[in-house]
Amino acid sequence: MKIFTSAQIHELDKYTIEHEPIESIDLMERAAKAITHAITEMWHNDTPMVVFAGPGNNGGDALAVARMLAEAGYSISVYLFNISGHLSEDCATNKARLTEIKKIKEFIEVTQEFDPPQLTSETLVIDGLFGSGINKPLAGGFSSLVKYINASPCKVVSIDVPSGLMTEDNTYNVRANIIRADVTLTLQQPKLSFLFAENQMFTGWQKVLDIRISSEGIEKTDAHYNIVEERDVRCMLRGRNSFAHKGMMGNALLIAGSYGMGGAAILATKACLRAGVGKVTVHTPKSNNIIMQISVPEAVILPDSEETIFSEPTDTEDYDALGIGPGLGTSETTAIALIAQLRRTQCPIVADADAINILANRRAWIQQLPKGIILTPHPKEFDRLDGHSTDSGERLAKACKMAERIGAYIILKGRYSALCMPDGHVAFNPTGNAGMATAGSGDVLTGIITALLARGYKQAEACIVGMYLHGLAGDIAAEELGMESLTAGDLITYLPKAFKRLND
Repeated sequence: MKIFTSAQIHELDKYTIEHEPIESIDLMERAAKAITHAITEMWHNDTPMVVFAGPGNNGGDALAVARMLAEAGYSISVYLFNISGHLSEDCATNKARLTEIKKIKEFIEVTQEFDPPQLTSETLVIDGLFGSGINKPLAGGFSSLVKYINASPCKVVSIDVPSGLMTEDNTYNVRANIIRADVTLTLQQPKLSFLFAENQMFTGWQKVLDIRISSEGIEKTDAHYNIVEERDVRCMLRGRNSFAHKGMMGNALLIAGSYGMGGAAILATKACLRAGVGKVTVHTPKSNNIIMQISVPEAVILPDSEETIFSEPTDTEDYDALGIGPGLGTSETTAIALIAQLRRTQCPIVADADAINILANRRAWIQQLPKGIILTPHPKEFDRLDGHSTDSGERLAKACKMAERIGAYIILKGRYSALCMPDGHVAFNPTGNAGMATAGSGDVLTGIITALLARGYKQAEACIVGMYLHGLAGDIAAEELGMESLTAGDLITYLPKAFKRLND
């Protein structure tokens, strides 16, 4: 699913109007019908409603919704803010349509002074002040109104975008001046800012409404940002030849673990095997030999010469992919071995956890990373790698620049993990849940992606399929176990069911 910028959204509206063809007021009516239907599904007509409409097209949507709700028997009070004395053409048309009906409880056009209505816990506020077109923080009377709404006990449903929230970059926004919606009914596609953790407090529960924007226009418009869909992953999955043997299914090398962190190596190795690789060899300190042999008897163990740390690179000529970093530690000896390993490795690489932490402490080494390397940092790891970011939007922009600069694939892990690719495109993963916020989840992802690389998936495919499977396994586990008790080991246990669901 493509995610468009505010400018692209505006162009797609124009394209639909010109090519369907349809009048802009009729496209607004179509959107209003979808919004009204969603509201009536969630709130009964005995719910008192207050509509706040701005002077632009978001306000026009809100006025049309108010009319439709009033005609459906809802008690509606409407406040239209026309401070400048200018309404958009479609907003003005919907104002005229609204004032023609007699079922509206109250209609007030605010031009100067505003006496706010009482908002109780029984009230539903419909926020139609500003939509996707704003590019600066709300100020003046509108910021005061937003604060008044946020301080009240009412429920809020926002049309398209919570007023004050920008669709892309909110780095310099004033967060106190953004509506905190309980529900956001967004039109056609989710907005980029909806995918960032710090904005969940503004969007609440999100529902995407199909208003039939031109599918041809959507197809023609290139989007830098996409949300991965199940059908995308199904198309990428590789089957197994009925005559397949382990030599045909890939040979993976994992370099993981240190004294006291053998569990990271175990989780990555088990996940790698569960992801269907033919063979896994694990290079790990001698102290982990017995525990690895007992925990993962299917793996081949290649002990390091040192007892407690990774101290020397290993030859990768016989391997199809390398995963390195889980539980590795960050000692000076390990750091030197890491960069030597990365320099000499010819096969595709996944670098995670302590491999990233080592690079963060020696940023000059980042320029020496081989093209096509996959880095899988969580937000704090990435901040160590490229400097502190004030929010997710800034962090994403930095990751995109780094991916392009060094030719890497960077997965910013979290809810809606973002794969930043060397060509500038970003793929967001929709699967996964809060139960996966537990130690070892990243080690499992490293194992899965390493297996897929070894099996012959290209870097972008391995990342997309790996992220999706990892999250889907977590979702299936949460369905059966609940989120509170999930562990990283459960993700491995439910990985076969994730594969099965995608293959059915």
